[in-house]
Amino acid sequence: MPHSAIHNFGSINLDHFYRVPHLVKPGETLASHDYRVGLGGKGANQSLATARAGGRISHWGRLGRQDAWACDTLARAGVDVSRVALVDEPSGHAIIQVDDRGENAIILFPGANRGFRASEVAALIEAARPGDWLLLQNECNALAEVMARAADRGLNVAFNPAPMTEEVLSLPLASCRLLFVNRVEAAGLAGVEEATAAAGLLDALAAKLPGCETVLTLGGEGAWYQRGGERLHQPALPVTPVDTTAAGDTFIGYYLAALQEERPVVDCLWRAATAAALGVQRPGAAESIPERDEVERALRHGPATGS
Repeated sequence: MPHSAIHNFGSINLDHFYRVPHLVKPGETLASHDYRVGLGGKGANQSLATARAGGRISHWGRLGRQDAWACDTLARAGVDVSRVALVDEPSGHAIIQVDDRGENAIILFPGANRGFRASEVAALIEAARPGDWLLLQNECNALAEVMARAADRGLNVAFNPAPMTEEVLSLPLASCRLLFVNRVEAAGLAGVEEATAAAGLLDALAAKLPGCETVLTLGGEGAWYQRGGERLHQPALPVTPVDTTAAGDTFIGYYLAALQEERPVVDCLWRAATAAALGVQRPGAAESIPERDEVERALRHGPATGS
């Protein structure tokens, strides 16, 4: 049974996919031969993954009023959306071209995700209870204020600095209890080369942020957990990836849900890695995130390979 609540101060995007014979050129008008729209944004994906893992999670976000269906999608999965504000602004969205060779081009508009005001942030933090978890990514504004207020409120902050930008380095990262980083994010935070081996990345992160627990995800190299002098390695599961979109979000959601159930870290890593291994074997983002019962079967028998 879940204990402390998880709150996700996160983005909600709409992903508009256009299938085209080739990526559009300057001055060209090109007909698309397929179109679909889906739920996206790292925040929404991580909330969805946490809920599908059985976690108790509320999403704190902003969404254009005309796109309320995205809230309904999260709610059907079990996410508490009572603190998602429907606003008279355009939602965050991505326009994604995919050509017949699989190449893509993406235009991202942050929209309502970047419109949080100080008063909204204060009200959200005040609604949480000391000891709750607060999950953050780098797709919404006001992160510095959110982190500072969360620390004052006694919340446990988990931060996934994606997408990694220079601005992340100026945030009060010492207020975080848990960092979820991939190779690019770890290198950017620690100020080392991306080609640095896992041990070197972990050493550099420990030197920079000695008070933070770290989960480092490295795709085919598996994942590492670090806290003080303790390190645990979770090998990657032997599957053939079809689409790695949202694999990191799936990992984070399943890890936090397991942590909320007070499972040991080694179990959190194993469950998260299994869920991610299932997700990469199917196309798409939100739609690739597996349900808990599927993950439970895979934990007993191993994830089936193939698409």
